[in-house]
Formats: sequence, C-alpha cells, structure tokens
Amino acid sequence: MTKETSQARDRTASGQTIVLIGMMGVGKSSVGRRLAARLGLPFLDADAEIEKAANATIEEIFTTHGEAFFREGERRVIARLLSDPPHVLATGGGAFLDPETRATIRTQGISIWLKATLDLLAARVSRRTDRPLLKKGEPHDILAKLMTERYPIYGQADLTIEVQEEPIEITVDRVAAALADYQKTILQSKKTPT
Repeated sequence: MTKETSQARDRTASGQTIVLIGMMGVGKSSVGRRLAARLGLPFLDADAEIEKAANATIEEIFTTHGEAFFREGERRVIARLLSDPPHVLATGGGAFLDPETRATIRTQGISIWLKATLDLLAARVSRRTDRPLLKKGEPHDILAKLMTERYPIYGQADLTIEVQEEPIEITVDRVAAALADYQKTILQSKKTPT
C-alpha cells in the first residue's frame, strides 16, 4: 500500500464516501472500481443502483418517463447511498447539477471531478450506444453544450483531476494522491487554532 493510499483510506475512515462526478465517458465507473479496490472500500455505481431500484435501464426510464422523472429518482438513490458506510460512488453526469444532490454530497462525501477535454470525451462516448442524451443530435455538439453548462458547477467539487489519454492506473494514482493531499489539508486546518 502506498503512503497516498493509506492516507486516503484514513480519510474515508472518517465516515465520508468518495463521490466521483463528471461528464459521461470520463471514466467515473472504471476509475471508481479500481480506486475502491485500492482503498479496500466497496464500489457503487449510482446509475446501476437507479436501474435496480426502477427495474429498468436508464434509457428506458428516459424514454418512458422523461429526464425530470429520472433526476428525481437519481436524487433519492444518491441520498440513500450517501447514508451508507463509506464507499466509492460513481454518479451520472447530471447528478451533481441538482442543488439538493450537490448539497448532500458536500455534507456526506468528498467530491472529485474527473475532468476531460471535449475531444477525449467525444472519442470515448462514440464507442457507446447507451447514452440517452446523445441521441438528440451530433454527439460532439451535444457534449460541447453540456460541458459549457456543467463545467462551472462541476468546478464546485472538492477536488479536480484532469483525465488524460493514459493508462487508468495512472489516473487512479493521481486520484489517490489528491485524496491524500486533501486529507493533509483538512487535518492541518483542524490543528490550526482559530
């Protein structure tokens, strides 16, 4: 176990879940699974939990009930998951945009924005056909619009990690190191008299 991994594990021992946020295709689930394994924590994917609760796929929920219905279910599921013992949680791309969900994440988790360029995201999502928001037009243009809307809100996350075209383990290393640094900052602020 690396020093960074040990420190990040200590941080989650304080009772906070690590919440990965960011655009579709950035790698929240892939990074989350590996980070959880490294930290010895459970991994949960909010979209998978929503599908389980609804007994339907995300695409079916969007098609049958619409995005507003999906977002309400997403809000409830994430609130429930954040009340569980510490784990690593990958959220859907729009989850952090909801003010109530964002507030819950702030109080019960450590938010990490996995940030990527438009070109990287477009290349990654072009290989997938299960993205309801991308079925409304040209994926590159839709992603650009979503990035303009979402990046200022994602910027409110506790930590930001620039995702690049690199082996996933390197990204996980950078996330673990950022968590360790974040922990040091929190511990130092608690020791500093006010």
